[in-house]
Amino acid sequence: MSGAHTIELAGESVMLLPEKALYWPRERTLVVADIHFGKAAAFRALGVPVPRGTTTQNLEALDRLLAVYPATRIVFLGDFLHARAAHAKATLGAMAEWRARNPGLSLVLVRGNHDLHAGDPAAVLGIEMVDEPFEAGPFAFCHHPDIAADGYVLAGHVHPVFRIATRLESVRLPCFVAGPRRMILPSFGAFTGGHAIEPVAGERVYVATEVQVHPVR
Repeated sequence: MSGAHTIELAGESVMLLPEKALYWPRERTLVVADIHFGKAAAFRALGVPVPRGTTTQNLEALDRLLAVYPATRIVFLGDFLHARAAHAKATLGAMAEWRARNPGLSLVLVRGNHDLHAGDPAAVLGIEMVDEPFEAGPFAFCHHPDIAADGYVLAGHVHPVFRIATRLESVRLPCFVAGPRRMILPSFGAFTGGHAIEPVAGERVYVATEVQVHPVR
């Protein structure tokens, strides 16, 4: 668990992970936002030369988390699939093989805007489909950060990154943005990009490097 940063949200202890996910220990739940399976395939279908292998990278990243954190459930905060191209045989085959290796793991997908266009994942993946907000304990699991909900909102959609600058250079890092009523998680996917954010009053930013989560503001 080295590199994780533990904080309290809505009275619950949660771990912000350098792998750009959140772990809720009491419920043995991993929370992942914006994995965007099939995004690279969608770009290639449009003639854009982008790298292959992002589906494998995403699945391997999930495997690394499951090897460290004793999760019995993963909640995906929307945009599990990027577009209808994600239903391609090769993409589905890789995901089905991963699912077969994790048959007892509960998977919940809160539908995001890309999921509505792509359609629900194949039934063979055994994913429970829900609409936002999906409430569990004190949390409301959402895709969009501005959804009205009774619980503390955990959301994605924004793909937040934070710019850290020195006098000579700067770097943009994926980040968690925590406010009084919501947290926005960074995008988990291997090919998703990021949107630079500037925290407002009452928000804290935690940047994720490859090995550590750091509070920066």
